[in-house]
Order: sequence, then structure tokens, then C-alpha cells
Amino acid sequence: MSGTSTERMSNPSTRKVVVTGIGLALPGVATYGHLLGPLPVEGGFDPATGLRGREMRHKDRASRLALRAAEFALHDAGLTDTDATFTGAADTTAVVVSTNLGNVDSVCEAADTIAREGVRGLSPLGLPQTSSNVIAGWVAIGYGLRGPNLTLCNGTTSGLDALAWARNLIVAGRAEAAVVVGVEPANDVTAKLLGEPSTDAAVAVVLEPADAVASRGARPRATIAGYARARDLAAALIGAGVTEEKSIGLWLGDEAGAGAGHLLAGTRRIGLEAQLGPLSGALGVLQCAAGAAFLESDAPGNVLATAGGPRHDAAAALLLTP
Repeated sequence: MSGTSTERMSNPSTRKVVVTGIGLALPGVATYGHLLGPLPVEGGFDPATGLRGREMRHKDRASRLALRAAEFALHDAGLTDTDATFTGAADTTAVVVSTNLGNVDSVCEAADTIAREGVRGLSPLGLPQTSSNVIAGWVAIGYGLRGPNLTLCNGTTSGLDALAWARNLIVAGRAEAAVVVGVEPANDVTAKLLGEPSTDAAVAVVLEPADAVASRGARPRATIAGYARARDLAAALIGAGVTEEKSIGLWLGDEAGAGAGHLLAGTRRIGLEAQLGPLSGALGVLQCAAGAAFLESDAPGNVLATAGGPRHDAAAALLLTP
């Protein structure tokens, strides 16, 4: 994706897309409602126990985190039965993953093995784990999802971009539902690359067309009403349809708001990275979860999620409405 021009959702009025399920695998956050308050909190996901189990074997840390978040989100959306078997339309359910670090531990391990032993030292069982799309692949395999399957690695805007791509797949008729996962692992490799400890974070949201949700009697949590990615925040806000007429009750953003101007003056703001640490590709999807919690609380106004800005090559904005 280029940040030199504003990129908007195509045909935004064709099909309304809503959030129906949310799942978290994030230490210090027990439920997505807690994202609106001071963080971290007591309880929440424990990687030491939550990443164990037969289905977690032979998988990198990011894939294991993503599988747990997807499990919780699909259950929350009412799309799995008591045996955690997917009950939706598997052929038309997409998986879209946002991650910037992803399976870097598996890639570095393979590179180290080649350096020590040559390519003959690589295990045939481990080599598939070096694929950049392995996380999305494991989520699809775990639930038999055969719709479009892709991974975005797009810097700070990646999570919001993934939500927009998933929405576009549904609007275009390429998918009837989408599991969107934002995930970043914390391990020695990521800490070495970043120069600081990273954050174990996985969040998944399920997107569906509003008409399909109504027909199966499910409960929509939020509507994705607009999105844009542009060189700066001011252009992204305009592209996403943020105007004075669309009152913003909550702004989820960690930037100082350069270019936001009077549109966001006095708006309540929550910076998730300031409380939880670096979230990278998981940020935008986690912002969506927090936005859904705000809209479910019946607080007045819509939700704006932003990522990127003056310190980055682009900015993205996502508008959520009830």
C-alpha cells in the first residue's frame, strides 16, 4: 500500500459490514470492555497456560496466540458449536491477519540452522513455519475456512488496513464473513530486533454483512462506516468520512493528533500503546475491539480509530458507528 494518495473503501454503500465477535489473547486484559479503562488489569490471558495443548504443537508463538484469539472471537460470534467446530459457511469465510513481526522467530531459527549446518539441517516439518502467511494458514486449517486467506505486514497502519481489506472482500462478494486477526509475539528474537521488549498481543474480530447477521439472529457490535489511508491524518480523516456532522465520542489514537484540527477537539482519547506497550500490527484490530465496547456502552457519539501520522510514512483512519 502506498501512502502517497488517499485510499478509501470501495463501494461503501453497497453492503453494510458489522462486527459480530471479538476475542482477545492479551495479558492484562480480561475482556474487551476493559480496554476502555486503565490498563493492565488483574487476570486476563495467561500465555504460560493458554498456549498449551495438542493443537498448539509445532507452531510459532504468533500462530498460537492467533488461534486462541480466533477461538474466542468465533465463539463470541456464535459461529462454533459446543465442540468448537465452525458452524458458518466455511467456503466463503476469509481469514485476514495483520502482523509485522509474525513468525520471525521461526525464520531466524531456520536461518541459524542453515548457517550452522547448511540446508540439509532443516527439518521438512519445520520449513513450512517460515512462510509469511503461516499464521493465517493455521487459523484457516484449524476451522476449515476455505475463503480468501492473506496476511498484511504494513507497519503501524496494518491492523486498520486489515479490517478494511476484510470489509472489501465482503462488499465485493468474495467472502460472506471474515476473521480478522491482529497479532504480535513477545520473545527473544522480537526483543532483539526492536531493541526493547515487545508485547504478547492477539485480538480477533469477526466481520459479517448486516443482513446475514439479522437473518441468523446474531448481535452486531459495531458497523465499519469508513476507512482511508493517506499521507497524513487530516487527509485520512476526510477520506474516512469524519466530519463535524458525524460526532466522535471516542478517539482511539496514540499520535498527538497533528492535522486533526477542530474535528477532534475535546473528544475523549485512549492510547492503547501508551498503556500496553508496542502493539504494532495488532494495534488497529485492538482499537476496533475497544471501539465496539464503547458503542455497546451506549455512550454518545461514534468511534474513530487512527494509526500512523507525522512519525510514519502514512496515516489510517477507521470510523465505527453503532
